[in-house]
Amino acid sequence: MQTIASRTLTLTVSDAELAADLLLPDDAIGLVVFAHGSGSSRFSPRNRQVADYFNELGLATLLFDLLTEQEERVDRLSAEYRFDIPRLSQRLAGVLDWLAGNTELGALPIGLFGASTGAAAALIAAAQRPQAVHAVVCRGGRSDLAGAALPKVAAPTLQIVGGQDPQVLRLNREVSQQLQCEQQLAVVPGATHLFEEPDALEQVALLAGDWFCRHLRANHGRHAG
Repeated sequence: MQTIASRTLTLTVSDAELAADLLLPDDAIGLVVFAHGSGSSRFSPRNRQVADYFNELGLATLLFDLLTEQEERVDRLSAEYRFDIPRLSQRLAGVLDWLAGNTELGALPIGLFGASTGAAAALIAAAQRPQAVHAVVCRGGRSDLAGAALPKVAAPTLQIVGGQDPQVLRLNREVSQQLQCEQQLAVVPGATHLFEEPDALEQVALLAGDWFCRHLRANHGRHAG
């Protein structure tokens, strides 16, 4: 049975200190960093459920808040930060830099799991830190908001969209035409944007877990070396 250490961390980036929760299995094969979507936080039950499944596969997970407590209070009233993609992607890139300097976690190959607007932040950060990011998964992602960064993404990228989420599905198909990396678009039949239908989120976890295990395991020894 997998032994998993749980810790609360403070990640210091250029313009903020961000609260984070780390779950670290013994002999982890990689680390998945979550970038949550608009109006969400590291306490998102959906992301927690997916993270638990990743931990069972031997993947460490880092869930952190892209916004400070003060920014979250403002955003709850005005929603002014949740679509600030440059700010969100800068924070995520800062977290990647923090991880690179951490003696314990820096040896693990990293994957990014982005939901909604967090998917755009994940893709931009992957384009900005190509040596650090080895796989990306977008769940119901507004990947289109990554804009000019899309052709620069080198990490293998999986987009997962609900079959009953027509606008995001259309946007993700357009993104597929712009990505130059190894990529796949997976459609979960009958699922809407938040994958709230029975078994829908489990399908997301299975698809994403397979993608991360395949690509992070392939880079594990290479990255550590």
